[in-house]
Amino acid sequence: MAFLQDLMKQLMDLIFVYTNSYGIAIILLTVLIKLILLPFSFMQINSMKKMQEITPLQQELQKKYKNDKEKLNMEIMKLYQENKINPMGGCLPLLIQFPVIIALFRVFQTYDFAGASFLWISNLSKPDSTFILPILAAVTTYIQTKLSTPAGADNPNASMNIIMPLMIGWFSVKFAAGLALYWVVSNVVQIVQQLIFARPQAIAKEDVK
Repeated sequence: MAFLQDLMKQLMDLIFVYTNSYGIAIILLTVLIKLILLPFSFMQINSMKKMQEITPLQQELQKKYKNDKEKLNMEIMKLYQENKINPMGGCLPLLIQFPVIIALFRVFQTYDFAGASFLWISNLSKPDSTFILPILAAVTTYIQTKLSTPAGADNPNASMNIIMPLMIGWFSVKFAAGLALYWVVSNVVQIVQQLIFARPQAIAKEDVK
């Protein structure tokens, strides 16, 4: 983790040399890392989509074998095999991305922005006194969470879809604006990725109709 953190800091310093703006450097570094992790993000999204597609079938099995857990597990595994779904398929890409994301998070959390300003932000080293970034962080987190929630499926974590954005917004009030800016940019890139990935499927469904 320390190696990744040092690497991220060096990339941040390098981008700043060419842009002479810490705000732009944060945006470019965040986008760069998200693009590098793009294949893993699409693997994760694809796995989630496949799980979403078989949700109705899985719910039917749960109703049919609600009193026989062993049979239910066997039928669900059979369903996965027939649809070529790995139950852990969405976890592996996330585990690969996690160290990089944490390292980037720690860099922006501890980075010395030397009191630099950016757009309306008077000091990237301090919390955004206008509360614009915390609001954007909360809103983009909510949108990103909603897009990643399977449509039409029962969501046992529905309350977390509200709590998580509020927590991120609250943290953004307390942490340096540079970190909040990173979070907003990361969410926006993730939202764009999910929308791009979902568009071909939506077009395909329209063609079928």
